[in-house]
Amino acid sequence: MILSIGLIWTIFLLRTNDATQLHIGGIFPIAGKGGWQGGQACMPAAKLALDDVNNQTNLLPGFKLILHSNDSECEPGLGASVMYNLLYNKPQKLMLLAGCSTVCTTVAEAAKMWNLIVLCYGASSPALSDRSRFPTLFRTHPSATVHNPTRIKLMEKFGWSRVAILQQAEEVFISTVEDLENRCKEAGIEIVTRQSFLSDPTDAVRNLRRQDARIIVGLFYVVAARRVLCEMYKQQLYGRAYVWFFIGWYEDNWYEVNLENENISCTKEQMKLAAEGHLTTEALMWNQNNRKTISGMTSEDFRKRLNEALIAEGYDISHKRYPEGYQEAPLAYDAVWSVALAFNKTMERLKWRKRSLKDFTYTDKEIADEIYAAMNSTQFLGVSGRVAFSSQGDRIALTQVEQMIDGQYLKLGYYDTQIDNLTWLNMEQWAGGKVPQDRTIVKRVLRTVSLPLFVCMSTISSCGIFVAIALIIFNLWNSHRRVIQSSHPVCNTIMLFGVITCLVSVILLGIDGRFVGPETYPQVCQARAWLLAAGFTLAYGAMFSKVWRVHRFTTKTKTDPKKKVEPWKLYTMVSGLLSVDLVIMLTWQLYDPLQRRLETFPLEDPVSTNDDVKIRPELEHCESENNSIWLGVIYGFKGLILVFGLFLAYETRSIKVKQINDSRYVGMSIYNVVVLCLITAPVAMVIASQQDASFAFVALAVIFCCFLSMLLIFVPKVIEVIRHPKDKAESKYNQDAGISKEDEERYQKLQSENDDLQKLIAQKEEKIRLLRQRLVERDSGKGQTQDIDSQGGATSTAAVTQGKDTLVVIQPDPTTSSDFDSAIGGGFSTQTRSSRASQSDMDFSESYL
Repeated sequence: MILSIGLIWTIFLLRTNDATQLHIGGIFPIAGKGGWQGGQACMPAAKLALDDVNNQTNLLPGFKLILHSNDSECEPGLGASVMYNLLYNKPQKLMLLAGCSTVCTTVAEAAKMWNLIVLCYGASSPALSDRSRFPTLFRTHPSATVHNPTRIKLMEKFGWSRVAILQQAEEVFISTVEDLENRCKEAGIEIVTRQSFLSDPTDAVRNLRRQDARIIVGLFYVVAARRVLCEMYKQQLYGRAYVWFFIGWYEDNWYEVNLENENISCTKEQMKLAAEGHLTTEALMWNQNNRKTISGMTSEDFRKRLNEALIAEGYDISHKRYPEGYQEAPLAYDAVWSVALAFNKTMERLKWRKRSLKDFTYTDKEIADEIYAAMNSTQFLGVSGRVAFSSQGDRIALTQVEQMIDGQYLKLGYYDTQIDNLTWLNMEQWAGGKVPQDRTIVKRVLRTVSLPLFVCMSTISSCGIFVAIALIIFNLWNSHRRVIQSSHPVCNTIMLFGVITCLVSVILLGIDGRFVGPETYPQVCQARAWLLAAGFTLAYGAMFSKVWRVHRFTTKTKTDPKKKVEPWKLYTMVSGLLSVDLVIMLTWQLYDPLQRRLETFPLEDPVSTNDDVKIRPELEHCESENNSIWLGVIYGFKGLILVFGLFLAYETRSIKVKQINDSRYVGMSIYNVVVLCLITAPVAMVIASQQDASFAFVALAVIFCCFLSMLLIFVPKVIEVIRHPKDKAESKYNQDAGISKEDEERYQKLQSENDDLQKLIAQKEEKIRLLRQRLVERDSGKGQTQDIDSQGGATSTAAVTQGKDTLVVIQPDPTTSSDFDSAIGGGFSTQTRSSRASQSDMDFSESYL
């Protein structure tokens, strides 16, 4: 009997005790190997909150809040299993607490089927803000997107407009990155690359280096963060040239713990070195002032109690070895308080309907809506700061910016997203003493011709110009001299003007971006082309016309001995060549003008600087769209003239013509010009990317051609004029010098007489032929015929032959002259005798010819 009464009493007490308890389920990630295992510190914090809530007499009067929890290891599948066990095992649960974004996503998406409110203390995934997908979700942990406005604000503050993103392939980070990309686009910030990885970040970090990423936002769990940090060290992506943004909810010593367990191949010193200077952004999870919270404690009081609880569970807090989730522990504590306050408000509302929270079932949407409304309106000051929820169920919170300096996190400032206010403490420290750049600064350096080289070549060219001007004056001043007249002074003057033009073009070849701007450079390009083309045609064309006329003169005098070199033909040839140049250059300039084109070279390190700077060498070129075609036309035309001039110079190498007394020197000059041009043109194209070598080679070739031409053609004339100022016979320095005026007249007279005598001989020979014919016809006898033959045979002709001209002198036999004269009319002997040249005239004729 007594035993029966005791059993009934025990059952009554249990039922009575159950009637005063409100049960909630808890899902904590604690013992997993990946993801966020924040339950290690959050669960002790939740237990502290339960004790404090249950000790409040004015909160949930007559009820006690009971937490039923299990470990999800931050695995969605295991989290779902834990949830089902909590739901299908008594007692009835009124609400669920969950941590880890992946688990919260699974639990919150399923919990709506049981009309359960889910409150997440450790889930930052932006995807959880979707009310259509998660209609019953609230969270005391701010969304990860709350970091993005802070990151954008910092980028704008420090002038960073080029960033890279490295993310772990988890939904929480994928959603965060999508939000960050949209905000960067709105702010005009370029995302140079977005790299993701599952577990091994090696390739992703290596790609960041290839893309020259300097400002990098990293989004990953702490286990992956340690692997990333080690790879950062290996790839040298740290130091004064790099800034990393990490998530702020890692523990303070996250970079030096569990290295051996996770097979991290870097030492603690290496990890610390790589972590130095990185920035973190995190929602404020600890109240920043010393005000008492709803629990009657300040945040520091809570920290002390939490440390004691963690020490009791075996954590080495005294050496700052905090368990994972330590930063989020205030969120778990305030989450329990949020549940208690929501239940308390719901109970007050249900009283009016004469209902209680104990009436709740998983199909009771009415009570579920009351709990939802109460939670949505909950506001209080907790140990994590002011707790309030947005319409999406997100925690409204400030964000904090910290920087790791000497292995410790230093607070830099706070950002209030609601009012767009950044409170900055100016405590940041940068390696190198200045804000890192968001990219390698590439300084474009224009490669220009060396100034000493340009001055040297310009000086030599200027000297050549003065020499050419002096020779022009010399040519005009001594134009009456035979040595000048016989060399065609106008052609020589044309050549000297061409030399001056070529030397001026040498100076223009060295004028580049050092002296003129990009807008003026095309005009310099066109001036170079015009001057060099015209100068070459004037200088080489004048010499070419001389050699051409020498060749023509020597090939035609056999049939036309009186042929003379007419100066206008020389000038016409130069004009013709110049006209061809004019047509080509005008067509080129009008249809496809030369423009400034930059040739870029690989990046180079600066000679001496500590800045993150690379040098991008650039070289100016004068080119047009169809540059190769135009060069082919120019080179083809000039090359044809060069080759033909070389042929003519070779053909006339040993010919002396009195009409052009310097033909031999002209030929020698042409040899040198042709050889240098044939060498210079292809070599200059090969070394075009080496500005000093190209300029020096082309300039020296032009200068050498000009000076050599002036030397060969004018030095003999200058020496001759100096040695014989009175216009006497020319000396050995000008072997092709002309004869005197008197000798010229004598030669012309002899040539005229010679022509007359040839005609007379032809007439007399015809008469002789007729006489012989008559004698034969008469057949007057053999003796008479022999007499006539002997008389005819007595006549002899003496001819002086030299080259192509023939001077004929008739000398009849004295013994038969009288009889022969009477036979043919007597006039022949008289004319022959009167036209006999003296011995001195014959000697002169022979020497002249």
